Amino acid sequence: MQVNGKELAVEVDGDGPAVLFVHGLGGTSNFYQVQADALADRCQVIRVDSAGAGRSPVAEGISVSAHADDLVGVLDALGVESAAVVGHSMGTLVVRELAARHPDRVRSLALLGAVREPAEAGRQAQRDRAATLRDKGTAAVAPGVVANALSETTRSERPEVAAFVRELVMRQDPEGYARNCEALAGASDPGPVASSLPLLLITGDDDKVGPPEASQELADAHGGATVEILPGVGHWTALEAAGPVTDLLLKFI
Repeated sequence: MQVNGKELAVEVDGDGPAVLFVHGLGGTSNFYQVQADALADRCQVIRVDSAGAGRSPVAEGISVSAHADDLVGVLDALGVESAAVVGHSMGTLVVRELAARHPDRVRSLALLGAVREPAEAGRQAQRDRAATLRDKGTAAVAPGVVANALSETTRSERPEVAAFVRELVMRQDPEGYARNCEALAGASDPGPVASSLPLLLITGDDDKVGPPEASQELADAHGGATVEILPGVGHWTALEAAGPVTDLLLKFI
């Protein structure tokens, strides 16, 4: 799909109220395969590979704000007035930006592994990762993603999930991944989620990237959000706890 002068890989399945899924850094739309399959018999499920990620080619001007603008373009192209929106990791910053700037396009908001605006050390870590990707490729960063972002329980008891996360990372275009790392390094806080917008936050108790405290802070600022903390789960929430996440989204959406 051509959106804002760039080519984006977009999958659309099912009919009914629209649900828009937005993946995080190092992920693709396949991160949500289980949830998309469960919702497609009652909703129009829209999944986007963000610019530079997955099957979407590298583009100029990749940023959190640009990703949010691209989502508006996708909704426009599909004739969708508003959607229930689900974001993961860096995607939670993107969908919060979308909700803040285009509140009429977001019917409800679910955040998986919500992350904060990076501190300076985190910004530098993303810039360093971008440099590594350009110098050595995805194979140099994939082991660290698996080791640091999945829970110990997942790594030891569900090695197939660890293998899939490694595959997601390894299949990224190194330059696209690097530009998205730099987008996260340059991200700012989109502000609190409007109290009138239904908000669900799901995270793992072993999530070191989007820790439970980050979700609780967003919930406290919102005033009426639901927070679900899943035991034995790290940062790749929809993969590590596919069943519980699907059930929670079905109930919420």
